[in-house]
Amino acid sequence: MTRKLFVTTALPYANAAFHIGHMMEYIQADIWVRFQRMQRDNGSQREVHFVCADDTHGTPIMIAAEKEGITPQEFVAKIAAGRPQYLDGFHIAFDNWYSTDSPENVELSQGIYRKLRDAGLIVTKTVDRFYDPVKGMFLADRNIKGECPVCHAKDQYGDNCEVCGAAYQPTELVNPFSVFTGSTPVLKPSEQYFFKLSDPRCFAFLKEWLNTPGRLQPEMVNKVSEWLGEAGEKLADWDISRDAPYFGIPIPDAPGKFFYVWLDAPVGYLASLKNYFDKKGLDVDAFLHAPGAEQVHFIGKDIVSFHLLFWPAMLNFSGHPIIDGLKVAVHGHLTVNNEKMSKSRGTGISPLRYLELGMNPEWLRYYLAFKLNSKVEDLDFNGEDFVARVNSDLIGKYVNIASRCAGFIAKKFDGKLADSLSATAKGWICKALMNDGAERQASIAASFEARDYGRAMREIMEITDVVNQYVDENKPWLLAKDESKLAELHDVCTTALILFRQLTIMLSPVLPQVAARVGEFLGDGELSWLDTHGAAVYDTMLGRSIGAYNHLMQRVDAKMVENLFDKPAAVATPAVAPAAELAADATPAGDIEELAPEISIDDFTRIDLRVARIVNCEHVEGAGKLLRLTLDVGEGRHRNVFSGIKSAYKPEDLVGKLTVMVANLAPRKMKFGVSEGMVLCASAADEKTNPGLYLLDPMAGATPGMRIR
Repeated sequence: MTRKLFVTTALPYANAAFHIGHMMEYIQADIWVRFQRMQRDNGSQREVHFVCADDTHGTPIMIAAEKEGITPQEFVAKIAAGRPQYLDGFHIAFDNWYSTDSPENVELSQGIYRKLRDAGLIVTKTVDRFYDPVKGMFLADRNIKGECPVCHAKDQYGDNCEVCGAAYQPTELVNPFSVFTGSTPVLKPSEQYFFKLSDPRCFAFLKEWLNTPGRLQPEMVNKVSEWLGEAGEKLADWDISRDAPYFGIPIPDAPGKFFYVWLDAPVGYLASLKNYFDKKGLDVDAFLHAPGAEQVHFIGKDIVSFHLLFWPAMLNFSGHPIIDGLKVAVHGHLTVNNEKMSKSRGTGISPLRYLELGMNPEWLRYYLAFKLNSKVEDLDFNGEDFVARVNSDLIGKYVNIASRCAGFIAKKFDGKLADSLSATAKGWICKALMNDGAERQASIAASFEARDYGRAMREIMEITDVVNQYVDENKPWLLAKDESKLAELHDVCTTALILFRQLTIMLSPVLPQVAARVGEFLGDGELSWLDTHGAAVYDTMLGRSIGAYNHLMQRVDAKMVENLFDKPAAVATPAVAPAAELAADATPAGDIEELAPEISIDDFTRIDLRVARIVNCEHVEGAGKLLRLTLDVGEGRHRNVFSGIKSAYKPEDLVGKLTVMVANLAPRKMKFGVSEGMVLCASAADEKTNPGLYLLDPMAGATPGMRIR
């Protein structure tokens, strides 16, 4: 059976341009969609539809349009017109981008409402609603801010907390205020329409739905289960109506009442899909009713209450067929240099500025992929790490393979790959693409499927290490100088390019533009995941004529990254502290050990300290304290070093980092292998009372091989 997928991302609110957090989510989803489209089920390509829309309704947009003297529709259209430059710029390929202010969304939202009403799940109540006495209007939830009643975080909206994720009524906020006037809102009675989420039927359904394997990450099952309570006692009825004036969809048979924006916003997923299918002449109902059809949401952790409580209940009790295939992939927030994004603190990143600076969008796609996993964890954009990761992995490892071998095929063999491979070459292909007797492509595919892109990228980079080792050991640049070794040169370069093609196929969901250029260069019309399996790895390449190689990607310039960040707001320069105060701030003498005996400059120059890049790091089986570091010291080869830093660092956190090593230390044969140097760490005198261990980290700009003087 061909897998049928309907993939969405959270709908951006149409009152502002995209920020870097939007790009992270869209890139995450786009990678998954591209991977799915490379797969085949029983010989047929998977059916994948990738849609999104602007979330357009609500008071904020109505007020913003009013300030500009235009209609809400004109305001939304202006915002929507700026979307393509972001999406196209970062190679995010939605099939359809629509709007919740559409005929389809009106029809679908009102239809779902009527079915919920007929099921006895809509009730009316007269409740006290917040009213802005200065503005003279009822306030929507997002027009009210205050202190979260659960975690007491400040400056939270009136519907849910962005810090702890709790959902609540705006009247529960502590010290509420109007976002329009800053005034304290007053309570006024109003008849409102509620979805009876407190109905026992809702609890029974949600309990079962949440605990169905494969729908949610385990941490989200636990989180939402807390909100349900033991018997649904924590579920409260959901206010789904708003009073005029309001920019939204009218509630049927309720003059002056409109749907709360969070009711019609998720219906916008279905409206965008319907719009797309109608334009393509396809049957959307047939797709949604097809056995095994899936809807996969990619959303941030700040909006889970709507997507994991209200939305599933709405679908289920309106009888919508997609509820059986509904899955939600939740991600954490994106921070910048370990801080929440903020222009005033200089931790904001504009996606447009990134593109205007000439930065390659696939640098960002790869960096985010390397950071993303299947858990609900925040991930950090660190400028220095970004430069190191991209330059090391994409330039130093991946692109390096083709740049070192492709030219010889053109110059020496008229652009034609070898017709056959030696047993040695085939052995290296197996070494690169097999792990413990299993094909790496299977585990990499499983990581993509599970959205654990970081694991997939690390395994792909392990393959690049093997390929580069193969090239380093066979030295095609030397073989090319000896006419008697041209057959060997042909064998080596063909093998390297076969493996380069394999890497390209596996990286293509992340690097679609580079993959397309490699496809042209190697003569591939379409890159298929099937070509990563079995004999297809090289059978289709042998004897093939290839095109001229053109450089695929430039290195990241650190200056670009410096210019990427928002400049922090100016602060007053503090007066210089008195010497006594500086002394008081000094490290206590007891925390450091006494200085070693004095040496001469000649003693110091005998020690060759070099900057090294950690290209790989792994645990050492049977060693409680050691990590195995693979280091690039600028020698054209890699060094193997064992270091007793396991208690302080995780291997995956060190890959790509720079450090300092003693490069002329005699090799030491250990139980686990030969250690070819020593990396430098700092620690306190008494490591029992102050156990910190700190690997030396050169500042940005240093490169492997530089000597410490």
